[in-house]
Amino acid sequence: MMSEYLRGDSSIAEIARRRGVSRKTVHKWIERYEEDSVSGLLDRSRAPRAHPNAIAAATELLILEWKARYPLWGAPKILSKLRGQADCPAESTVSNILQRHGLTRQLRRRARAKPTVSPRASTLGPNAVWCVDFKGWFRTGNGQRCDPLTISDEYSRYLLCCQGLNGFTGRRVVQPLFERVFREYGLPVAIRSDNGAPFASVGLGGLSRLSVWWMRLGIGLERIEPGHPEQNGRHERMHRTLKEAVLRPPRQNLPAQQRAFNEFRKEYNEERPHEGLNQHVPGSVYEPSRRDYPSRLVEPEYPEGWQTRGVRNNGEIKWSGRKVYVSEALIGQRVGLKPERERIWSLYFMGAELGRFDERAAILKIDDRRKRNDQ
Repeated sequence: MMSEYLRGDSSIAEIARRRGVSRKTVHKWIERYEEDSVSGLLDRSRAPRAHPNAIAAATELLILEWKARYPLWGAPKILSKLRGQADCPAESTVSNILQRHGLTRQLRRRARAKPTVSPRASTLGPNAVWCVDFKGWFRTGNGQRCDPLTISDEYSRYLLCCQGLNGFTGRRVVQPLFERVFREYGLPVAIRSDNGAPFASVGLGGLSRLSVWWMRLGIGLERIEPGHPEQNGRHERMHRTLKEAVLRPPRQNLPAQQRAFNEFRKEYNEERPHEGLNQHVPGSVYEPSRRDYPSRLVEPEYPEGWQTRGVRNNGEIKWSGRKVYVSEALIGQRVGLKPERERIWSLYFMGAELGRFDERAAILKIDDRRKRNDQ
C-alpha cells in the first residue's frame, strides 16, 4: 500500500479500491508512516492505556505488606483484611498479585482417607468438644527435646493451650496444665484424644488416670480409632500450620521455643482468619464455658440394687474374700456392679460399662466387640 502511495501514480481513492479498504484507513497508514517510518506500520496493541478495573497501586502495596507480615497467609486470608475498602479487589486479583511477585507456592495434594462419623460427637457450639494431642516431638537448636501439648476447641478452632514439654509427658505433668486451662476457660462437654498415654491406656475400658480424672469432672471421653488421625482432622490441620510457623527451623532452646508458641497462639486466635469460620478469627467465635472448674470432684453414684466396691492400691477389688484385678487407672475409685443373671455382673465406672464379672470364676471378662469400640 505504501509503495503505491510513494510512487505517486495512484490516488488515495484508487489505492483504497484496489486494497478493499476505506480511504480513511489509507490515510491512517500514511499518517503512521510519516510519523514513525516503517515501524509505524507494525501492529499495535489494542489494550486500553488505562483499565477501569485496574487495582490501585496503594492497594497492591497493602496486599504485599500483609503478605510480608504473614508469609504463610494466602489470598483468601489477605482478602479478608481488605474487605470494607472502596476498591476492595477480588480474591483472584489478590492471588494474581502474589503470583506476579513470586509469593505463592504450589501445595501437593495429599490422598485423603474417608473420615468416619463415629466416635465423633456433633459439635453444636464452643466447648462441646475439645481436642487434645501431642505435636510430634523435635529437638531445639541446642539439642533439648520438646513435646508440644496442644488443646483446641473443635467448633471455633480456638487454641486453648500450646505448651512445650521437655520429654516428660505423663499425667503428673499434663494434669496441672489441664487444670490451668479448665480454671481459665471452664469445662468442655467432651474431650477427644487418640489412644496413647497419658490420655488412654491398653487397660480396662482404655482408661488412664488422666481420663478417670476427666470423668470425675463430668467430662465425656471420645477416642479416635487407631490409625485414623483424620477423625481429629481440625486439630491435625492446626498442627500443620504450627509446624510451618514456628518449627522451620526450631528455636535455640525451650524458653525461646515457648515464646514462639505463645506468639503463634495469639496470632492463630486473634489475627489469622479461618476459611471454616467464613474468614473470621477463632477469637471472635469462641467463648468460655459456663461450666466452671469445680472445687470438688463428682462422686460416682450407682442405682439401688447394684453392688459397689473400692479399687485398692494394687488395682484390685475384693469379692467374697477373693481378689479380682480391675485396673490401676481406677485406684482409689468406687466401681459399680450391675446384676445381669445368676452370678454374672456388669462392671461400671460412673456411666461407662467396662466388662462382665463372673463371680464363680472370679474373672473379669471384656467383650471383644466392646473392647474394639473402646480402642
